Amino acid sequence: MKRIVTFFAAAMTVALGLSAADNGGISPQMMERLRANYTNAPADRALRNALNATSIDKLAANAEARPANTDHMTYRVKSRGITDQKSSGRCWLFTGLNVLRSQMMAKNNLGELKLSQNYNFFYDQLEKANLFLQAIIETAKEPMDSRRVEWLFKNPLSDGGQYTGLSDNITKYGVVPAEIMPETFSSNSTSRLSNLVSLKLREDGLKLRSMIASGAKAKQIDETREKMLGEIYRMLALTLGVPPTQFTWTRRDAKGNTVDTRTYTPQEFYREYAGNNLKDDYVMLMNDPTRPYHALYEIDLDRHAYDGQNWTYINLPMEEIKEMAIASLKDSTMMYFSCDVGKFFDREKGVLDVDNFDYESLFGTTFGMNKADRIRTGASASSHAMTLVGVDLDKAGKPQRWLIENSWGPGANGGHLIMTDPWMDEYMFRLVVNRKYVPAKILDILKQKPTVLPAWDPMFAPEH
Repeated sequence: MKRIVTFFAAAMTVALGLSAADNGGISPQMMERLRANYTNAPADRALRNALNATSIDKLAANAEARPANTDHMTYRVKSRGITDQKSSGRCWLFTGLNVLRSQMMAKNNLGELKLSQNYNFFYDQLEKANLFLQAIIETAKEPMDSRRVEWLFKNPLSDGGQYTGLSDNITKYGVVPAEIMPETFSSNSTSRLSNLVSLKLREDGLKLRSMIASGAKAKQIDETREKMLGEIYRMLALTLGVPPTQFTWTRRDAKGNTVDTRTYTPQEFYREYAGNNLKDDYVMLMNDPTRPYHALYEIDLDRHAYDGQNWTYINLPMEEIKEMAIASLKDSTMMYFSCDVGKFFDREKGVLDVDNFDYESLFGTTFGMNKADRIRTGASASSHAMTLVGVDLDKAGKPQRWLIENSWGPGANGGHLIMTDPWMDEYMFRLVVNRKYVPAKILDILKQKPTVLPAWDPMFAPEH
């Protein structure tokens, strides 16, 4: 039957005098015209030979790019040591804990302090599993092909995240020093564990939908959900370790002298040595030129816990965001920051600069989309969280370049990245800043009723 339909369609094309190209295909005639775009002239052959043996970025490296590889900064917050997330998508967690430990060390005159990413990651994965199961229960009456249900089963869980997930996690579970719950193979390399937990959650999701369709009582459903979470807990405990409910820790001052040895719960440790309000003291800012500025937005299901906060942000022009960032750095306060790190990134030099690579000259074409176009088409989104620690200003007080503390271990610039100001305009998305650096007129935007965006909106982009 399929052959008859295909033959009939071909016959109709001939009868109507249409070429394949007229129907959207590539005809032999069109193919000849396409082939003419590659002339095989000496210049084309030279480029082809070079590209066959060399990476595109090597050949597109722009020799005329202005020097940016300098660590001179007008204002710079002292780093407390470079961390390494290794083969995991936990940059959001490393970034948040790096900011927090810096505050804890300064506030308490502590010596070296590293916080356990593994501890908070355990609870992050457990909370995300519960968020998925609860969402499945709440959408059980919707068909499997509804946009929301389809999105849930495609995204049951990940190791990526964002600031509100971090603040909810730390507020609820506290923090512990790194030596209390050290890294494991699966925390450093999360993909296999994440895949297996996601596979189990999808299976559980189908079971819950089936139970609800069969008329199961609410109590039975809730008991089944708890049993499912118990299985997830066991998987996490076997791979990440068992999170401590209390621990003993020796406090040392900045000179290494022992101050005292005490026993804490993770929540007590956080309250005593940090004590800041991660939810209310900080404001989430976004630069999304596809939507109106000076407005409040919330992304549905963009949270890490069922009882947590969705990502809610104020959308602002870049110039206003940069003013608050500079004010924070002038006051020696680093910030949680995220961007599309893979674009125009010279890894060897540790430099983010829109002039790093000249792809247009290499291929003889243009790549002309602006930031809004890239967001709308899925070409760009927030992909990586880091810590903003420095800025270099010109004589007029305008930023020229910025310094970022990364979580990829030691490398160029001692584990830091240098970001030019034009690159920041094009590829920076999110900044979390203390309220005291935010003008009153911008804080007033938080009083607005937020526009709620669906979970599949381009702005839902967990940092990895």
